Amino acid sequence: MVLNNRIKAFEELGKFLNQFKPTGYEKVNTVLHNDLFFEKMIQKIESAEHHNGWFTKENVLFSVTQWAEALTTSRLNNWLQQYTITDTNTKTIGVIMAGNIPLVGFHDFLSVLISGHKIIVKQSSNDNQLLPFLVSYLEMVEANFKNYISFSKDKLTNFDAVIATGSNNTARYFEYYFGNVPHIIRKNRNSIAVLTGNETKEQLHALGEDIFRYFGLGCRNVSKIFVPKGYDFDLFFKSMYAYNDIIKGAKYANNYDYNKAVYLMSNYKLLENGFLMLKEDTSYGSPIATLFYETYDSHSELTKKLEADKEKIQCVVSNGSIENSVDFGSTQRPELSDYADGIDIIEFLTKIN
Repeated sequence: MVLNNRIKAFEELGKFLNQFKPTGYEKVNTVLHNDLFFEKMIQKIESAEHHNGWFTKENVLFSVTQWAEALTTSRLNNWLQQYTITDTNTKTIGVIMAGNIPLVGFHDFLSVLISGHKIIVKQSSNDNQLLPFLVSYLEMVEANFKNYISFSKDKLTNFDAVIATGSNNTARYFEYYFGNVPHIIRKNRNSIAVLTGNETKEQLHALGEDIFRYFGLGCRNVSKIFVPKGYDFDLFFKSMYAYNDIIKGAKYANNYDYNKAVYLMSNYKLLENGFLMLKEDTSYGSPIATLFYETYDSHSELTKKLEADKEKIQCVVSNGSIENSVDFGSTQRPELSDYADGIDIIEFLTKIN
């Protein structure tokens, strides 16, 4: 199977996904195999929350929409043009996926197959409904993929390389078990925002998307903000108010109540607005419904700290004050070349011997 055929198959998948938007479902007659898959896809979306209470219809459709926009011929070609991808060095890659947000492992899945390799997928039980269904669609579009894709519920075996995503604890196990083959092993990372005090209400409102999308469960969600000493949080809280409906989610509300009770019993000082708590803390990973904050004296001191802690940080949001930062509201809209942990997966996959 040549690269152009693989790109074409994923483009067709993108067209299929593009029918399912947050604004509604629209069946397009020119999309391949809609008679078999369109209604079933709706069922998968509508039932996602029954399998995982965090996977609301809104968040599943957001993820689907991001992939629909990414899987176009132009975006795929622009992504891959810098690499030399051959069709003669096929290996079998084991991919262990996290399950924190919908389709969280899809980029690894896409990268392995688009590089011409076979994949063995080990999914988290938290996110094991949608990807197998999309694989069945992909295999209908391009029958050769049937020989390239398999799923495993047991320990991975018969692989040439591994891409594994997990916690800091599971990473130690991964290092031990997969240390003798080429591997990418991802640990805990969190995303941050750096505020200067000069942000507009519109920018801070966009930051809310980075904080609240997927209930803050993704590694690209902002879990901590850095603010200058003496920062006035008034505009920040006013800008966040538009997201107050998040507290209507039972699982989010339970976490809010629980974490608030723990903080109050420990006499921690909190700033809160009824659906988000701000706690001063030097850590990067904050609990659900909590946003950590830390103050800084000078920009130069902050950049040194962020450089020293770069292995803990997935991405940085700012108004341009931090080099290589992303715009407010864009953390959950990464480009295909925005690799997790900054590790170029395609480069890795093209150099496996």
